[in-house]
Amino acid sequence: MPGLYFEQFTVGQTFQHTIRRTVTETDNVMVSTLTMNPAALHLDYESSKGTPFGKPLVNSVYTLGLMVGISVYDTTHGTTVANLGWDEVRFPKPVFIGDTLRIETTVLTVRESQSRKDVGIVTFEHRAYNQRDEQVASCRRTAMMLKRPAQ
Repeated sequence: MPGLYFEQFTVGQTFQHTIRRTVTETDNVMVSTLTMNPAALHLDYESSKGTPFGKPLVNSVYTLGLMVGISVYDTTHGTTVANLGWDEVRFPKPVFIGDTLRIETTVLTVRESQSRKDVGIVTFEHRAYNQRDEQVASCRRTAMMLKRPAQ
């Protein structure tokens, strides 16, 4: 199992995730339509010509999901009980079709659960960067993590 247990996380620990992903038009169209978001801002090239960006923006729901998803294999795959919340979600720069995103994760807090002895609570900060090393997204994610099984 590639995910880490609660005891394996330390405050300040940083992960440079090796998986990168180039955003495709299909990604953007599928997420926009699956989430019932008909905004021309994401789907209409002609309408987008009149915006400050001149072309469609990638749906931020996709950017958020990709940012967290890429982090899973190195951090929480198979060891997360539940995500407890996403906070401080930010998109400081736009993402466009054809951008390639890389992700970094830093552990912000690690604490024992007050209600369960078999889990702990970890807060992560995820950051997404495009191919120009511009930060395009960030969020804080709090997760309930399994403790190592008793030997």
